[in-house]
Amino acid sequence: MLPRLNKQHVMNNPQWGITPDYLQFPEKVLQFGTGVLLRGLVDFLVDKANKQGVFNGRIVVVKSTDGDAGAFDTQDGLFTTHIKGISQGQPVDQHLVNASISRVLQSNAEWEAILEAASQPSLEIIVSNTTEVGIQYVEEDVAAGVPASFPGKLLAILHERYRRKLPGFVIIPTELIVDNGKILKEIVIKLAGFNKMPEGFIQWIGQGNRFCNSLVDRIVPGRPKNIAESWEKAGYEDELWIESEPFLLWAIEGDAGVAQKLSFHQADDRMLIAPSITPYREQKLRLLNGSHTAAVTLGYLSGLNTVYECMQDGYMRRFFETVVLDEILPTLENLGPQAAVFAKDVLDRFANPYIEHKLISITFQQSSKMNARNVQTLLRYREAKGLLPEKMLLGFASTLLFLKPAREQNGKFQGQRGDAFYDITDENAAIFAAHWKSVAKAGYPEVSAMVRDICSDERLWQTDLNKLPGFADTVADHLMGMLQNGVKEYITNHSKVL
Repeated sequence: MLPRLNKQHVMNNPQWGITPDYLQFPEKVLQFGTGVLLRGLVDFLVDKANKQGVFNGRIVVVKSTDGDAGAFDTQDGLFTTHIKGISQGQPVDQHLVNASISRVLQSNAEWEAILEAASQPSLEIIVSNTTEVGIQYVEEDVAAGVPASFPGKLLAILHERYRRKLPGFVIIPTELIVDNGKILKEIVIKLAGFNKMPEGFIQWIGQGNRFCNSLVDRIVPGRPKNIAESWEKAGYEDELWIESEPFLLWAIEGDAGVAQKLSFHQADDRMLIAPSITPYREQKLRLLNGSHTAAVTLGYLSGLNTVYECMQDGYMRRFFETVVLDEILPTLENLGPQAAVFAKDVLDRFANPYIEHKLISITFQQSSKMNARNVQTLLRYREAKGLLPEKMLLGFASTLLFLKPAREQNGKFQGQRGDAFYDITDENAAIFAAHWKSVAKAGYPEVSAMVRDICSDERLWQTDLNKLPGFADTVADHLMGMLQNGVKEYITNHSKVL
């Protein structure tokens, strides 16, 4: 029978780098959320720094869902991070035992203990990942028991801190919202006003604390399906085991003062503190998200099901490489050399065999993503090169084909791949259905006219894409070729961009 991962186990196995001194470090971070992203990113970085003797602080975690801390208590907060994937073209397979979490407190049952933990002079940092829904303004009396919302809980903690005349925090939300720190600050101040809190305290919220915008990027699938095999290889059982890709990025908007508080950033240069995180958000939006959007429908309609399968397919791999390196990257020269490094990381991440990223899932709101992620790239490429990015135009054409409804059921449109139907989960599905309805027969004149109408539909693109010379004609040529020959045969034998 395998031993359970706990304090005794790591003390008997010094290879994990966890010393008795480490386990006595003071609590410096209050973390809202026990989810795999925080454990695979924030907690990973704190643990790495502690093992290097840089930060020397631990994390007290607030668990908002009901139920006790369970495995966290049994395992003394210890958990395994199994890093698997591709980095710089080489396979990575690494196990780490993380000791950064000192304890986990349940918000409803242990609210007073949470307030006491937040009142420790050693505590300087608050991080959160409560999902995008968590950062919402909810009018509530934060003094009447345990606040329901995350901003309410944060306000109550800040008020307790202020009441005890202790310094404020560096507060870093990691929810995937643009300007997440700024928005959280505005909500907390508004909620303080609703609670009629003293003006001096309300001023202190903004002036005595640093709310930092941040951007996180790491795929953390969590616990594997074959967990028993993982335990057997590791030599112990771990109910909190998580798997993670090698890549990570945590970009935080802040100055030297923020960097000093977040000293654990010194342990990993992929944690970045900069005056603006806009360049990092831009490169992620264009290179990672944009290439996904350009390729996903082409890969799916050609019979593939995951991003990894695309990277094992000769044509689709070249498609991804061309889109990322030759079509999107040249439009981001203003971001400097970091964008080229990120572009190569993107291709490594797509080729990770341990992450099952389903193409059909990526097609959610495909047309809106095409507008937000790729229309600006098309315009920038045309302005810089005087040409159009051929692969991206083929991807655009495949999006139009993917959004072609084969049938409508219960007010929802479905497309068709082979003999199977798929849901078109797109808020503009009805608009595309109306455009396709105008095509009485799939002849070139009718298809070309429809493409021009779609390109000029500013409800979709906020611009007229027909202003790009040759855009509509090229898209129509690709679309016609795929309609006549099928996507797989077209990109294999007939595509103009082979």
